[in-house]
Amino acid sequence: MGNVHSLSLCIGLALLVAGVVQAEDWQLAKDEGGIQVYLAPVEGSKYKAYRGVVTINADMAKVKALQDDVAGSCSWIHECKKQELIKQEGGKSWTHSYFNTPWPVTPRDSIIEVSTETTPDGGLVRHLLGVPSYLPEEKGYVRVAKVDGLWKLEPKGDDAVQVTYQLHTEPGGSVPSWLANSFVVDAPFNTLKGLRDLAEKP
Repeated sequence: MGNVHSLSLCIGLALLVAGVVQAEDWQLAKDEGGIQVYLAPVEGSKYKAYRGVVTINADMAKVKALQDDVAGSCSWIHECKKQELIKQEGGKSWTHSYFNTPWPVTPRDSIIEVSTETTPDGGLVRHLLGVPSYLPEEKGYVRVAKVDGLWKLEPKGDDAVQVTYQLHTEPGGSVPSWLANSFVVDAPFNTLKGLRDLAEKP
């Protein structure tokens, strides 16, 4: 369940928490193939928060199972290189994710605490919180300094789930503006597309 599917990791570098950015601040940045990506400024940060939304034609159990597979979920998370479950305790999990970055940017890694709660409609909300000091930093990687976000799974009938992926991060170190600007759109879009493609596979 720590399924924390490090999804958070998608945090590759960006994120936010409900309440940090008001709904009226979200601006549609991409609407393609049934996936919408919204961006919003975060006070005190030069990096925008993102929110991706998609409806997946699969049941809740299948979508949840794909997220619960911490190592396997790296295959559909944007620029994920490796991901592992560190610890699981009750409704909380801790994951360690490694991300690819284009040269000459140093690769990033992140440690996320994931708290999972069920909702009255049978859905799930996974709260993502970066805990960068949980483990010592590793040579060759820059630890993502801050992560805050969530995954929300809402059942829409028996065979559909609306998935929302929202995140804001402080990537740490130096990140070119062109990379930061493309990441906040590509990360939610490609991650949700990858998840949908696997979930809808016969």
